[in-house]
Amino acid sequence: MSISITPRASRRIARPATNTPSPLVKRRTRAALCFLLPGLALFTVFVIYPIASSIVLSFHHWDGMTAKTFAGLDNYRELIASDTFYTALKNNLTWLALFLLAPPAGLALALYLNQNVTGIRFVKSLFFAPFVLPGVVVGLVFSWFYDPTFGLLKLIVGHGIPVLGDPRYVTFGIVFAALWPQIPFCMILYLTGLTGINPEIVEAARMEGAGGWALLWHVILPQLRPATFMAFVLTVIGALRSFDLISVMSGGGPFDSSTVLAYFMYDQAIKYYREGYSAAIAVVLFAIMLVYIAWQLRRLVRTDS
Repeated sequence: MSISITPRASRRIARPATNTPSPLVKRRTRAALCFLLPGLALFTVFVIYPIASSIVLSFHHWDGMTAKTFAGLDNYRELIASDTFYTALKNNLTWLALFLLAPPAGLALALYLNQNVTGIRFVKSLFFAPFVLPGVVVGLVFSWFYDPTFGLLKLIVGHGIPVLGDPRYVTFGIVFAALWPQIPFCMILYLTGLTGINPEIVEAARMEGAGGWALLWHVILPQLRPATFMAFVLTVIGALRSFDLISVMSGGGPFDSSTVLAYFMYDQAIKYYREGYSAAIAVVLFAIMLVYIAWQLRRLVRTDS
């Protein structure tokens, strides 16, 4: 039995397929772009443009009023030769090392509060309260707490300790105050992540005999990886851009012993009108944050792959 194909049918079969998008796809693409354009415009104006202008400003001398003069790398050379810069960088590293205690502490609180018992909502609100307090309020509360004359710390240890007046203790005292709201913030991230855990996987692991640390390490923590990533990244960013508590509690003192890069940048721009030098500090701080975030994102992508 033979099958014959007419010339018209052969032409229809041999016609190459076209990849031209349909009108519906075009309309959806245009609608998506229309929704994205306002956000992209705001992101460009309030994020991209300030970053670019700060980088350009870091190569100039400017007091905020007179005309700018090109300085080349002078601001960066002066920054590298400054002792205050290395003190601020060392304090930022201290903040970073101690602030990394917040995600594990937040995870521990989240695991404790993630249970259905009577009154647990009230307990959650007590732990959540420090996070909603402004940084200025937290700074004032801990300034009174550390006061060597009438502070609560004096009543606890029995004698006054000038925490905010001693270069050896001031940074640690401020970081301890900053951890008070940071730990509840990480706790909220982990509580949100715990609500998305698949209970069937946890139940299957328990049936296989897993429990305690084994259940936490091999079953729960892998499902909390996105929350862990956000907790660590936001904690590191918070440590590197610490400013408000330092401004309220110590003003960078005594003798610049508690200053950090963000406060050093503010000090040079607002007090001494050195906008170009301040922009150079901002660029260095931004570069440190960018390197860390890129490293964390690369690590997260590799882990997921």
